[in-house]
Amino acid sequence: MYRKVLHPPRFQLEEQKIPFRKFFPALLVLAGATTTIQTSAADNRDDWPTTAGDGNGSYHSPLTDINTTTVSRLGFAWDAALHTHRGQEATPVEVNGVLYGVGNFGRLYAVDGGTGKELWTYDPAADGQYGRYACCDVVNRGVAIKNGILYLESLDGYLHAIDAGSGRLLWKVDTFPGRGSRLPYTSTGVPVIAGDLVLIGSGGGDFKGTRGYVAAFDAQSGALRWRFYTVPRNPALGQQDQPALMAAVKTWDPRHQWENGGGGTVWDGISYDPALDLIYIGTGNSSPYNIKEDGRTGGDDLYTDCIIALHAKTGDMAWHFQVVPGDMWDFDSTQKFIFADLPSKNGARPVVMQASKNGFFYVLDRRTGEFISARPFASQNWTKGLDPKTGRPILSEAVDYSTSPKLVFPWVGGAHSWQPMSFDARSMSVFIPAQEWSEIMLDTSHRKAGMVEGEFNTNFITPDGYDPAALKSLYGSLPPLKALAKGVTLQGRRGFIRAWDPVHQRLRWETQTASGWDGGLLSTDGGLVFQGDVNGMLNVYASATGTLLKSVAVGTSIMAAPMTYRIHGVQYIAVMAGYGGGDLGVLFPDKSAALRYGNDNRIIALRLDGPAPPLPAERASLTPVAPPASMGSKEDISEGSVLFNRFCARCHVFGVGILPDLRRLTPAKHEIFSAIVRQGVLSGAGMGRFDDVLSEKEVQEIHAYLIDEARNDYRDKSTPK
Repeated sequence: MYRKVLHPPRFQLEEQKIPFRKFFPALLVLAGATTTIQTSAADNRDDWPTTAGDGNGSYHSPLTDINTTTVSRLGFAWDAALHTHRGQEATPVEVNGVLYGVGNFGRLYAVDGGTGKELWTYDPAADGQYGRYACCDVVNRGVAIKNGILYLESLDGYLHAIDAGSGRLLWKVDTFPGRGSRLPYTSTGVPVIAGDLVLIGSGGGDFKGTRGYVAAFDAQSGALRWRFYTVPRNPALGQQDQPALMAAVKTWDPRHQWENGGGGTVWDGISYDPALDLIYIGTGNSSPYNIKEDGRTGGDDLYTDCIIALHAKTGDMAWHFQVVPGDMWDFDSTQKFIFADLPSKNGARPVVMQASKNGFFYVLDRRTGEFISARPFASQNWTKGLDPKTGRPILSEAVDYSTSPKLVFPWVGGAHSWQPMSFDARSMSVFIPAQEWSEIMLDTSHRKAGMVEGEFNTNFITPDGYDPAALKSLYGSLPPLKALAKGVTLQGRRGFIRAWDPVHQRLRWETQTASGWDGGLLSTDGGLVFQGDVNGMLNVYASATGTLLKSVAVGTSIMAAPMTYRIHGVQYIAVMAGYGGGDLGVLFPDKSAALRYGNDNRIIALRLDGPAPPLPAERASLTPVAPPASMGSKEDISEGSVLFNRFCARCHVFGVGILPDLRRLTPAKHEIFSAIVRQGVLSGAGMGRFDDVLSEKEVQEIHAYLIDEARNDYRDKSTPK
């Protein structure tokens, strides 16, 4: 299996080489100022009324009962089983003592915030076929609530309005354009309320055919009010949908494959400023990734990889800032935004901040989009630096993989991905769940393996999985890793919490976390930063120094950001636990809680003076499954290997993970293998049908390859050592 963990170069804390506009020193006393945006439900400081806790996206709480002195007493309060086994990325909301969490496919759970008792569950009955198009597992990142109505987006693109008291569906509306055309849209993001509107985008930019957008629906009726497309449509079709796209189309290569849709999807990163009545969206990568494929010259590809402000009433563009013009590396700019009022020579200045996937921390004027500053918070080699006035990157030819493989960092998952960062406005500290990973990128359009579904003709191979001899049957001759990594010290994948000063753009402290793919962050006025990790620990750090103060073993791997609330004078910390998430989460890492205990999803709540949390039962030892007799010729097995890597390996890996190791299928599954792959008989579990891209002969070749691998696995594990 070619997708394995990555080994990045160490992030060097270098002196600032890129000038940025310094803030007037005399006004630094404003560092304790609070941001100005709130939600209507946020007047009750005990509640957590949005996924970020407030309208600023801060993931910060004013609660102080659990603090640097009392945190040593943190223990178990309750847990609630979700009866699923996939990735969990949502941060619940809590209002008036009821906690609402969203799980796989968009299933919504309402539980008593003090006891964990289930009040009701809403199943959106999402079409499992869309599990095939979910690039990074059938996850969901949360729910919005206003005036007793919950707004939920299911994986298959329907916006559901649900009565918060009873769980009763009020209305449901289709948010996808072109539903009948089987375009590979999915939706995993959080609906955002903007006045009387509910906003949602979609995923799918990693597949052919999607065209990014954000859509606004009437919060009372569900009627579509407007839709803003982020990239042009085929110019041959005539007039563009909106004026901003007339300028954008000039920035695309005239030979762009418009049938690919363009990408630019808004799969996360939507915020609203009611004072300015502006909506902020982050857009994703171009489709395909390699904009220079087949000899094209590429272009800026507006408005991919952008931060865009829209007028809420009309959906018209107010301003845009392109973070990565001409992106070839999947550097989406969809990471969550934080609003703040930062000191400047003219007084407190409203800004929008983002720790981008590309490794830079950006500060922009929230009113105008003016570039204020940016500096790398993690290792990167895709740019030689940024223009100090415009923020435009100076791209490095050293990472142009259109003609030969290149070592690139950050990796495709970014220096910071969807996991929320947090912001303490008192100390002006942003806490970032940062990653130090790298990858080898290569164009496969003229190699035997060819197109990998979901990744076009671009592949990502980790340094420790990069074996030119072993990969030759798939990709032909490849350069040695030593040549690609010349001048770079490769190290194992690692994760960090980095405390960042957004005013001076510098590191305050860092602490290494369990892996390169741990959870999002929560900070509090108690002087604490909370993060769950892959090893099933909820870790608590001092926000002033990064010192680890407490680790609570919960026995379930965590990716989502925790939240906090108070009921009847008791402060709780709660988190949705479960591991997953695309190429990086399909295989349980060594020493992970998921590997030891399994991946039973649950909501876990902690409080002061509780006992140690109960741990799940340990997994039974895995014994080799006796495989069926060989089928197919050597040629069939060889072709099956290529097809498996092209269509299946994006989700199914060889080893213990969230999805089945297909070498260890039961006899019953072998009997219906073709029906599973081509007819979608397991679509209810997220295994969509592939009859549009795989013939019966090709399915049999994949089956032959898997049986051959199963026999090798059985022989290796059954032979006495």
